[in-house]
Amino acid sequence: MKRFIPYSQTFIEWFKAIGISFLCVWILRTFFFEISPVSSPSMEKSLLAGDFMFINKLAYGPRAPKTILGVPFVNQKYYSTLLTLPSLRLYGYSKVERNDVVVFNYPLDEEHPVDHRSYFVKRCIGLPGDSITISDGRVYVGHNLIDDEQMLQFNYHLKSDKTLDSTFISHFNLFEGGKISDNNDYSFTLTRSLVDSLTSKTYITAIERNSEKKGMWDEFVFPFNAHYKWNVDNYGPLKIPAKGDTVRLDSLSLCFFERIISVYENNNLVIENDSIFINGDFAPYYVIKQNYYFMVGDNRHNSQDSRHWGFVPEDHIIGKATYIIFSNDKLHGQGIRWNRFFNKIK
Repeated sequence: MKRFIPYSQTFIEWFKAIGISFLCVWILRTFFFEISPVSSPSMEKSLLAGDFMFINKLAYGPRAPKTILGVPFVNQKYYSTLLTLPSLRLYGYSKVERNDVVVFNYPLDEEHPVDHRSYFVKRCIGLPGDSITISDGRVYVGHNLIDDEQMLQFNYHLKSDKTLDSTFISHFNLFEGGKISDNNDYSFTLTRSLVDSLTSKTYITAIERNSEKKGMWDEFVFPFNAHYKWNVDNYGPLKIPAKGDTVRLDSLSLCFFERIISVYENNNLVIENDSIFINGDFAPYYVIKQNYYFMVGDNRHNSQDSRHWGFVPEDHIIGKATYIIFSNDKLHGQGIRWNRFFNKIK
């Protein structure tokens, strides 16, 4: 004789099973790993739009949740700031290293709490305490070139004896850029190897990399001060702040540290008659409270990165991008990129 199980008991058992599964997924996603899509071309050719990357949160140490009243798995919606916790990161098995591909929360998004901000992925070129310089598009730490030339992309001006048709565009995967004049002038984003391949074509008469000259000031480049005549191709030297650094504050240096002091480290900063006050006290110096990093895209001319908004605070770092799990090119209609599955991100 079958034992009768009330519907209420069945419902409770299903509810428990779903709840336990949900909790396990939340713990794994919060403290261990996450899979996230790449939505922009700023890291091409290392990462392509449509790739899904595996984010290792154990590498640098998982962050404890900061905004705990909210719906899990939704970054920018359905949360409350009535109850928040201090920033806390558990110990990881490594530290951020130069040239790591790092996933972090977008620093300029002040509308949402840190842990509910958009995900960005860039390459770390500057560690706390580093002095970096970008010269003609190449990154130096001190006097040492750290770029892998094969991974970088720049915008180039091409001149051709004939029209470059869709077959040519598709063959060389030239999806960023296009024709810029009726005289067969083109602008494309290219790697070094692509430049070499195109140079061998007899109908390509000229290839020249676009570059902003040294001393040409770009007002949209950090620290947004005409005294520092920097641009995306020629930038710095710039010292990356490290926890415990004591920095001098004056009319020329404040532009580097204003956001750190007032936003990232939550102080009240006031300027009166060229004097700087922090939390009501006169402050000719300031002690940095956390580490900062400088992140740049491999697609050097098509990337919104630290050159445009400055330092990335340590408490914004989510994890290390390590593998491509899946890749689907919907943007150009090429479908699933089978050759990118489980590729290591370098």
